[in-house]
Amino acid sequence: MSDAIKILLIEDHPIVRDGCQRIFARRPDFAASEASSAEAGLSANRRILPRVVILDVELPDASGLDIISSLLADNPTARIVIFSMYEAATFVTRALDAGAHGYVTKNDDPNAILQAIDAVLAGSVYLGRSVAQNLALAKFEAAEDPLRALSDRERQVVALLGDGKSLSEISTALAIGYKSAANIVSALKQKLHIPTSPALIKFAVELKSKA
Repeated sequence: MSDAIKILLIEDHPIVRDGCQRIFARRPDFAASEASSAEAGLSANRRILPRVVILDVELPDASGLDIISSLLADNPTARIVIFSMYEAATFVTRALDAGAHGYVTKNDDPNAILQAIDAVLAGSVYLGRSVAQNLALAKFEAAEDPLRALSDRERQVVALLGDGKSLSEISTALAIGYKSAANIVSALKQKLHIPTSPALIKFAVELKSKA
């Protein structure tokens, strides 16, 4: 049909592609094409201009996450749905930050792919149940981390303060000047909303004891 919704599946495993095509076939309003590599997928995206791209993360010639920007550059109105075996929140966050509109895992119910397509076409973001739970948990854990806003160097200074090190010892341990160490401590007090150096040391020691 001329007004069919064009779907492009970029997936390297033939069995998975066949299974997805069977799912797409449930919807007579879908016209599905497929590609088995990143290069082929980019080419098909330019040629077909699909409305939805179902994209695997692990492709033989590139990571699916790395080609999202190229897919959108060639086809700005496309909606990208990641379809992967990876459920970790880090993958979901990277995908969404890169411009993906949905994330479904290969452990989700088969209908999740269809639900994801309908959702992203409607302008929503769709997350499969398992990745939504993992993402929510990761955000909760990040919110519980009192050091989440600190740089790696600032975290090092907190750890050394927790070990009872003085500013001189910290500057030596980190190979930085005394003034630089003092400036980092000053910044830590501001970021952590701790008014005094003794209070900061107490905080660092207590944090160390919980580790």
